[in-house]
Amino acid sequence: MKWFSDRFIAIVLSIMAVESAAAQAAIPLVDIKSVDPTIVVELRYSGPNNLAGRALYSRGTPALVRPEVASRLVRAQAFLGRYLYRLKIWDAYRPKSVQAQLWQVARNNDYVADPETGAGSMHTWGVAVDATLTDARNHFVRMPTDFDELTPAAMLHYQGSDPITRSHLTLLQKAMGRSGFYGLHTEWWHFIISNWKKYVPAIEAKQVPDELQQNDRLFSRNSAQITTP
Repeated sequence: MKWFSDRFIAIVLSIMAVESAAAQAAIPLVDIKSVDPTIVVELRYSGPNNLAGRALYSRGTPALVRPEVASRLVRAQAFLGRYLYRLKIWDAYRPKSVQAQLWQVARNNDYVADPETGAGSMHTWGVAVDATLTDARNHFVRMPTDFDELTPAAMLHYQGSDPITRSHLTLLQKAMGRSGFYGLHTEWWHFIISNWKKYVPAIEAKQVPDELQQNDRLFSRNSAQITTP
């Protein structure tokens, strides 16, 4: 009887794994630039300036997300425009094969999700983006860290003392929070659509870390001063 029970469980898990793979393969995605051409796209994994130190995407790879994510990014961009800033996307949908390469580079790093554990990275479901700011002319603005700088300085809640950097981060968080995104406390640039569970199979959603389950909902209530250029 125990053999039958173990065998049955193994079959069920195998079926769920196949269904999960099928669900990911069928993800409907849209190109962010086709929805709002004013959003700046600079996919860091298309070049060497990232955690892996090499290009993981082919040149010209578009920034893809779920249609609902794209519409919320449009709202964030409109909000930022009031202050003469723009949204810049560093990463969007990330194929599971690319997530596996990142895991190989940093498998002992708590910041990188194992693609074979639970839901893996929210990027692989098309429900997360890595984003920063530029000014209205697409010029660099000061932020806490660069992309993929996985250090305490990259925390969601700014640890530094520069008022301009703090202002920029606050503005980004307000724009994303009011548009229906949550943040990740270890990466100020990482944003997840608030209803991500709608797009992730239930069995895998249950295995998502508590930190993401609870998430941070303080963006829209952040009252720090915003400085415009």
